[in-house]
Amino acid sequence: MSENILERIESLPPLPKTIAEIEEFRQKRDKEAFELLKIIEKDALIISTLLKVSNSAMFGFRSKVETPSRAINLLGINFTISIAIGGTVQNLLKANLSPYGINSDDFMRVSNMATTLTNLWLSKVSYDLKEELILPALLQEAGKFVIADILELEGKTSEFQALLSQGYSTAQAEKELLGLTTSEITARIFRHWKLSDTLINSIEFVDDLSNVDEAFRQRAEILNVVKTACEVNCALSDKSIQNAIEKAKEFNLDVKALEIAIEKLQDRLLDEE
Repeated sequence: MSENILERIESLPPLPKTIAEIEEFRQKRDKEAFELLKIIEKDALIISTLLKVSNSAMFGFRSKVETPSRAINLLGINFTISIAIGGTVQNLLKANLSPYGINSDDFMRVSNMATTLTNLWLSKVSYDLKEELILPALLQEAGKFVIADILELEGKTSEFQALLSQGYSTAQAEKELLGLTTSEITARIFRHWKLSDTLINSIEFVDDLSNVDEAFRQRAEILNVVKTACEVNCALSDKSIQNAIEKAKEFNLDVKALEIAIEKLQDRLLDEE
């Protein structure tokens, strides 16, 4: 593994106090919306991100969401937590994502697509799984900020893009050039920030299911399918959808519910255009 990766992760700034409070709140068994509102109201960036995301056609709300309390009411506590942490993580990891052919806004949009797809799919499968996986679905690609930075620093961007053009998946190209994939680097970042073990274990081997702990296999398989459908540089393309459905069949997941969720998300995205 590149020493530059370790140095980049170790040099990351600490999470803001607001995120530490949200993470502590997330661990509680009984969560009250008003308590979450009190935490996020301290952070202008979180409120701005929350309102921006809430007003995306992706969520299909009929009227404009103008206050954080209404956003929490419409999105639910766990979805709001995901957006709050996701927006902050992206802001802290700022990097040029050009090796992947996208920018930060593209990344956030695809991350929100992944979270929405997870919500739509698992709502028909398991409430508990849905609640557990909304956050990792949003955050699992965060390591790409570090990878993009290192590819640029080491002058490997052209080589990386050449591998992609030859048919390598992003995970295969990352492993080939840097020895680690996005999911592994994301897990290392979250360990650095001392986020929950469950979050880390759900994400760490999404790109390498042969090494996943059996206790986290189903979570990792679901995240792998979502990641495949919402590939950062070709989210919900015909090929991405086909690959995701094939994986869902291979993992013996609920394919019909996935297909319905994809159709619903595509309809919402059409409304944005």
